[in-house]
Amino acid sequence: MPDDPELVSDVAALYLRTWPRLIGVLVSIGGSRADAEEVAQDAYVKLLARWDSIRRYDDPEAWVRAVAVRTLISRLRRQQVAHRALSKLTGRPGTVRGPDGDALDVAAALARITPDQRAVVVLHHVMDLPVEQIAEELQVPPGTVKSRLARARHALGPVLEVSENA
Repeated sequence: MPDDPELVSDVAALYLRTWPRLIGVLVSIGGSRADAEEVAQDAYVKLLARWDSIRRYDDPEAWVRAVAVRTLISRLRRQQVAHRALSKLTGRPGTVRGPDGDALDVAAALARITPDQRAVVVLHHVMDLPVEQIAEELQVPPGTVKSRLARARHALGPVLEVSENA
């Protein structure tokens, strides 16, 4: 634990203000609260180590969110690779269970798209971030964000149409 009480106080205030929102974003992208909490904790630990420079940023929350989302996307990609390998080895597809009700419909719809697409959809449509900010946070060009949004909308279109007509 750092010895500087001001550092601890500043980071604690940011943590208390931003934790619930960050967890919501990460759960929306990854589907698992446990994974979201673990990734978020790692991001705040990294923040603590770099606080001297990050506290001068216009939006330190954006830095934490960017680190957490990129970490979660990497984790989800590794899980997908492991899941595909396990399916090939066992000859059986794995099953995923979600919560009941409307949340299942959203989770099932988001599960149909890649983690990269999920991240841009959640950041753009849930967090209401502009394309340029998402590009900066994910360290990709704005055109990549637009492409991922378009592909996600295309993939989600049939699912959303069924939900709207039900």
